[in-house]
Amino acid sequence: MMKRLTIILVLLTLATVGCTHKNKSDVDVDLINNPCSAEGYNENVKMPVLSFDQNKHDFGRLTAGENIAYSFHFRNTGNADLIISNCSASCGCTVADYPTGRIAPGADGYITVSFRSAGKSGQQYQEVTVVANTQPARNKLIITAQVGM
Repeated sequence: MMKRLTIILVLLTLATVGCTHKNKSDVDVDLINNPCSAEGYNENVKMPVLSFDQNKHDFGRLTAGENIAYSFHFRNTGNADLIISNCSASCGCTVADYPTGRIAPGADGYITVSFRSAGKSGQQYQEVTVVANTQPARNKLIITAQVGM
């Protein structure tokens, strides 16, 4: 009986510790909501819209070991404040830096994606997932490069 109780306490502790998550954004996560319901999008609800000039960038040919970056320009074309809660890359060689505050309707900003080509060769394709209080909640940015020796 004591052994079972110990195992349960250990599992509960691991679950509690494993669920803590730090968010880069200085905006309270409770403010990030999406008023769209299971019935679909309601056009009468004020929503931000994340509009990129382009969502793909090709760095062209690179030499292995180069560190490069590109800034994707966006604008909030919606009618409510835009809040970007996270940007995550598909690989550790790619990092995204994004604004952490509210972006008013009509305002613009940049998401800068950095790519480290060390240890890479051939055609590279990396995705960055941008999570925001938009519909859809996830948007993709893509970078490509041809890495040679």
